[in-house]
Amino acid sequence: MTEVVSPFWKSSYSGAENNCIEVADTMDHGRAVRDSKHSESETAPLLTVSADSWRDFLQQF
Repeated sequence: MTEVVSPFWKSSYSGAENNCIEVADTMDHGRAVRDSKHSESETAPLLTVSADSWRDFLQQF
């Protein structure tokens, strides 16, 4: 399992209704992504991506 090494944060574009995702840094410089509706759950699923995949994703915008 990938270790999360920072607090999760929401995009500044997120609305007040909590319908967004949260992102955190991982030990291997990638990112962990979770649904903000489940942010308090210790067992909430995480999508983890490598640093290269995250960079490629962001370059699309």
